[in-house]
Amino acid sequence: MDLYLKNTTFVIVCFKSQEVIYDCLNTLPIEANKIIVENSNNLNLKKDLESKFNNIEVIINENTGFGASNNLGIKKSKTQFVFILNPDVKFREDTFNNLTKTCRSIPDFAIISPIHSDSKYPNYTIKNKYKNIEENIIEVDEIDGFSMLINKSKFMDEIYFDENFFLYLENNDLCLRTKKNGQNIFIIKNSLVEHKGGSSADINSSYEIEYLRNWHWMWSKFYYHKKHFGYLYGFFKIFRNLISALLKSIIYSILGNNKKKTFYKARLSGCVNGLLLKKSWYRPNI
Repeated sequence: MDLYLKNTTFVIVCFKSQEVIYDCLNTLPIEANKIIVENSNNLNLKKDLESKFNNIEVIINENTGFGASNNLGIKKSKTQFVFILNPDVKFREDTFNNLTKTCRSIPDFAIISPIHSDSKYPNYTIKNKYKNIEENIIEVDEIDGFSMLINKSKFMDEIYFDENFFLYLENNDLCLRTKKNGQNIFIIKNSLVEHKGGSSADINSSYEIEYLRNWHWMWSKFYYHKKHFGYLYGFFKIFRNLISALLKSIIYSILGNNKKKTFYKARLSGCVNGLLLKKSWYRPNI
């Protein structure tokens, strides 16, 4: 077995993800260590996954959010490396091998990631100029949270995801803290993953989930910028969202479009709760 694979645990957080998790697991190396954090209390899913896949542990967990649930999986892992995956991600046959072969030339990395197979939707952000080590290795400032390999030895304080975030921007926060600590983040160009996007939960079109997403997008946007750049900067970053949400909730109320009115009220509530320094309290009632 490849030493990197032997020393890596895949952590996948699920919330009503039974429609996609099987396809994800079937693309991973058979002998890989896998921890599934199941946030929708699906005991049947736990039983089925543990009977069908090797080296897998399914943890039934209260829905504490993406970051906190990943932290649980990371702390349960006994390997140096942890591969964070969304349940709607698929590996290609050579994804992991190409990743580990390439990263042998950068053993001091903190976080690395495969590249998204669709170049129209890059899963990384570059804000600064870096001198690339070689053709297939790109140093970046941020990577999306749906696929990231974390080197636990670079996080001696064992602070991974900020659990104040329930949904959105927890990966941006992790990346920014990693760079501030002088650590490196890389994208591996010859290692590709497929990501459906918006398919981690099989109820992604439901009313409750859309309300949840609108609320937390606004709360997290303010909290992230306040945390790193101060309250006034956070206010500036969401000011247009705040005014837009207020006006549109009034307009759609007058027009009788209750669905859109409610979603903009969710955005307004997320903004206001963030500005009032309240915790991220909204949870899905499903």
